[in-house]
This record gives sequence, C-alpha cells and structure tokens, in this order.
Amino acid sequence: MANGETKNFWVTLMAIDRRVIFLAVAIAVSLPLFLNISQTIYVSPEVTDLYDSLEKLQSGSKVLISFDYDPPSAPELQPMAVTVIEYCFRNDLKMILMGLWPQGPQQANQALETVVGEPPGASFEFNGKTYVYGEDWVNLGFQEGREFIIQRMGSSIAAAFPRDYAGTPVKELPLMRGVSNFNNIDYVFNLSAGTPGTVEWVQLAGDRFHATIGAANTAVQAPMIYPYYRAGQLTGILGGMKGAAEFEAVVGVVGKGTKFMLSQSFAHAIVILFIVVGNIAFFASGRKRRF
Repeated sequence: MANGETKNFWVTLMAIDRRVIFLAVAIAVSLPLFLNISQTIYVSPEVTDLYDSLEKLQSGSKVLISFDYDPPSAPELQPMAVTVIEYCFRNDLKMILMGLWPQGPQQANQALETVVGEPPGASFEFNGKTYVYGEDWVNLGFQEGREFIIQRMGSSIAAAFPRDYAGTPVKELPLMRGVSNFNNIDYVFNLSAGTPGTVEWVQLAGDRFHATIGAANTAVQAPMIYPYYRAGQLTGILGGMKGAAEFEAVVGVVGKGTKFMLSQSFAHAIVILFIVVGNIAFFASGRKRRF
C-alpha cells in the first residue's frame, strides 16, 4: 500500500460514522448476556470486611436495610439488595426494610420478589423453610423527613414509622416488639445513591447512636464514602457494579451483578480499542498539530 493510500486509509478510519461505534458498544454490552462464559472476580478488602461483619451476626439478629435509591440507580444497587436479602434468609437474620427515598420500599419488594421468585405474600417457602411477614421480615415503607427520620429512629422507631408499608400498626408486628431504637438493631445495611444516604446514616445512626453500618453505593458516590470506611465508621463498602459482583462472589450467588460486570468489561475493552485506534489514526494521517 502506497504512502498516500495509507494516509487515505487512516483518514477514512477517522471519519467513521459515530453510529458504528455506538453499535459496537451495544453489541459488546449485549453479547455477554447470551454467552455461557465466566469472568474471574477478585474480591476487594472492603467487600471482604463487609461480608465478615455480616458473618459475625448470630441467627435471629435484626438487620435494618435502608433502600435509599430510585429506579435509575437500580442497575447498580438492586443486585446488591437481592444478594443481601438472600444472605439474610440463608442465615436466619430478621430483616427490617425501609427507605428514606419514596421509591425505596418498592425496590425492597422487587428485591424480595427476585429472591423468592414470586411477589412475597404473608408467607412463602424458601430453601425448604417457611418465612412469615411480621415475624421474619417487615417493610416499614417510606416517611418524609430525610435525615431527620434517622434521628427520630434513634429515639423511637415506632414514632418514625407508626405504620408499615401496608398500613399495619408497627406495634402489632411481632418482629418489632422490643425494637425501640438502634440499641435493638444488630446491623444497619444502607443502599445509597445520594442524599439522604450513607453519609447521613454514618453521621447520625453511627456516630450519634453507635449503630454498626455497612454500605452499598453507586460507583459515582463510592469515592466520597471511602473515608468513612478507612476511619472505621463503616464495616465495609460495596461500590458500583464491581462491588455487586464481588459481593455475589463472596456470598456464593450468581446474579445480575456478575452478569452485568462481564458486559461492562466487554464494553470497556471496545471503548479502549476505539481510543487506541483513533489515536493511531490521528498521528498516522499526518493531522497532528505542532505546538
């Protein structure tokens, strides 16, 4: 190929329609979902620490899970929610579900449905055991008040949530008898996409009421949360899709976090390939600028 033809090739390559790039990325994201391939997942220390903190809980311990996110953040956080709920069922941990975001309780019910395989009713079978609403888990729903709800729960959970998601008085739920405040909660697990979320749980429930807290955050929010983990104010962090996949790996669940992480890896590889080829084409075409 002559020198001029080579330049024309690189110039043509640089002028490729951006829709071709979008299509390539779409294929890279979609294709792994239909292939029976696996990816080695290395579990980071912060995920291992969170898992170890859960492992320390004894059977019958009460775990408060706050769903502080909405559907746009669900692709990252919902796999974590599904895994922690399955973990609690496997290990006979009693769950108190709630949300500081209006859509949180709905995300909780959707995660339960994913684990159980059907919309959870008053009772259901899972792994050969019968679970009963009000005894093994409750959904307190949503209350307006943002971080002030956490502060109110430090004094009285029943005052912050007088009724559950279905309208039943909280005091009538067997699981909530004897649960006055954070002193009666063994572990708090927060799934957060923003504010209110992990920062408020750490500053109020953790620092003020000495609750033990683990966090699951979107990839965008996670870097702001790491200082709390390093300071010992969080037992661990699940950050973004990577954190979801790592948590599934350590718990022993193959869920959407693992599958989506593979798609994300393929997409990253395609993007890097286009960046490398684009830079080669730029310099090879003689279009580099002199400064």
